[in-house]
Amino acid sequence: MGLGPGIIPLGLTLGVLLQATAVFLILRDSWGWQKTMATAVTIATLTLFVEWLGSTTGFPFGSYSYTDLMQPQIAHVPVLIPFAWFMMLPAAWAVAHLIQAQLPGKWGSNRWLYLLLAGLALTAWDLFLDPQMVAWGLWVWDNPSGYFGIPWVNYAGWLGTAVLLTALIRPKNLPAKPLLIIYTITWFLETFGLLFFWGLVGPALVGGVVMGFFVWLGWRSVVGEQ
Repeated sequence: MGLGPGIIPLGLTLGVLLQATAVFLILRDSWGWQKTMATAVTIATLTLFVEWLGSTTGFPFGSYSYTDLMQPQIAHVPVLIPFAWFMMLPAAWAVAHLIQAQLPGKWGSNRWLYLLLAGLALTAWDLFLDPQMVAWGLWVWDNPSGYFGIPWVNYAGWLGTAVLLTALIRPKNLPAKPLLIIYTITWFLETFGLLFFWGLVGPALVGGVVMGFFVWLGWRSVVGEQ
């Protein structure tokens, strides 16, 4: 018996909302309601704008468009997309913080390095995400190419957007270990799911190694502190 056409969007929506809620609660316990809500609203507003800009003009991700499978939408961008950014960006911040904490001297406090690490940690997740979402028919690229049908410019756009958001929000006093757990769970589920359930072996292996490298570096810092 095949899955109904609404099963994937429904399951994806529930998963993203559950994880975004977990991230919100983790941040709230450390930051309080006001700062956490302000951060969530900032990420949601800016990423909705960037996704609208990208799907309308092709900048900064390349030329793509969302299908009608994910509803509701604002300006033809699924409302779920900003929630997805929020559920992973703080986790990427935590990974960047933990990696940088291991570095000696000025490297351990270099702001530009932190921004780059946060951007790379988030972009590593998209090595899974974009091929998966395209395979599920949630968005399409006008000129499929590059990385398993995903233009390379998309990853430059992800990196730039993540760096910009991190620079604007300037997160401090992060609950790093709980957020690292979120990052690790995502890495495991993406690797396992793409490899054994969705038949996307290439993205599973590449994403598993690259994002897994950030997972390893993060936990190396946690273990070293104990």
